[in-house]
Amino acid sequence: MSRLYEYGKRILSAGLVCLMCLAVFACGRKQDAMEKVKDLECTVIPEDNLPEELYDMISQKKEKAFKLTFEDQGFLYICVGYGTQDTGGYSIAVNDLYETSNALYIDTDLIGPSPEEKGSPVPSYPYIVVKTEFIDKPVVFD
Repeated sequence: MSRLYEYGKRILSAGLVCLMCLAVFACGRKQDAMEKVKDLECTVIPEDNLPEELYDMISQKKEKAFKLTFEDQGFLYICVGYGTQDTGGYSIAVNDLYETSNALYIDTDLIGPSPEEKGSPVPSYPYIVVKTEFIDKPVVFD
């Protein structure tokens, strides 16, 4: 009987060790959905190099703030427009463009004109289009 008892204790101990190992691995660090996986390379595309369909879409939306994406020939175009501004001289900075486990994130800022650039009160429609590799994930605009 003592051999059977010792054998049972060993099996129970081994089972407990396996359960503890499983618990440790199951509670391991999970990747945060917003944690950066990698920075994305991008190119700012001037208006005259835009695909015609995208240019038409932007022309229709440019008077109001907009955010849109467009896929063409293996590339993703990410567009951010800031609507009608009273003058020209604005620029847009891309602060960050990166991929996470479940999305692409882009962060941009509108930079106002310097006092010297605030010349004539002709409205402008500042927007930016960045081109990057196509990744089949939603884009989050910050």
